[in-house]
Amino acid sequence: MEPAIDVLAPTGPVRAVVLVLHGGSVEGHLPVSRRKLPYLRMVPFARSIHRRAEGVAVWLLRHTHNGWNAPHMHPVQDARWALDKIRREHPGVPVVLVGHSMGGRTALYVADDPQVIAVCALAPWIEAGDPYQGLAGRALLIAHGDHDRTTDPAASYRYALRARQVTDRVARFTVLREGHAMLFRFRYWTRLVTDFVLGVLDVEPLAPYLSNAMREPTPRGLNVPLGGTRGGIR
Repeated sequence: MEPAIDVLAPTGPVRAVVLVLHGGSVEGHLPVSRRKLPYLRMVPFARSIHRRAEGVAVWLLRHTHNGWNAPHMHPVQDARWALDKIRREHPGVPVVLVGHSMGGRTALYVADDPQVIAVCALAPWIEAGDPYQGLAGRALLIAHGDHDRTTDPAASYRYALRARQVTDRVARFTVLREGHAMLFRFRYWTRLVTDFVLGVLDVEPLAPYLSNAMREPTPRGLNVPLGGTRGGIR
């Protein structure tokens, strides 16, 4: 059984692809349908990018299994499959990965794909020893709610520190008064993701609050508050 992909296609030629990766669980062997919450949670992000990014195709991947399932790492296999498919259909175009929770972890594992230029990891599930070397030469955005009790904000901060060893384009935002599901400050999450994707693809100039965060020295650029009076997004 292969994974499934829902594509939001541009009206003209494809100049770039955004691959959207949904969350899941530690263990699980059920296929993912369009009605499942982890998938539905990512649809507004895909639509926002598609609406603003001319020439950019948005691919929403639905996994063959709803769990990570170590040591198989089924989502990583599915993402590699999708990237190969992108390469066949759109050779040479830049790819941005956007993932939430398990999808964020998956994106970090496949960031070494030659067409990937950037990764956006939202409330990512990260474990000690997860790879970061594949981010060399890529841009990385991490965002994590300060009230997240499902994945660990401290782990994503430590990961951002490691990533800065291989790339100087790393920013990490702390979404204030927000948990794992990205429900309470959704406008901030959506704007952050869309601004980042459009900026790294040169559809629009990178928003100043993002470029400023990437220029900030550690630790300030890795713990930028978002959602308060000085959050950058209005």
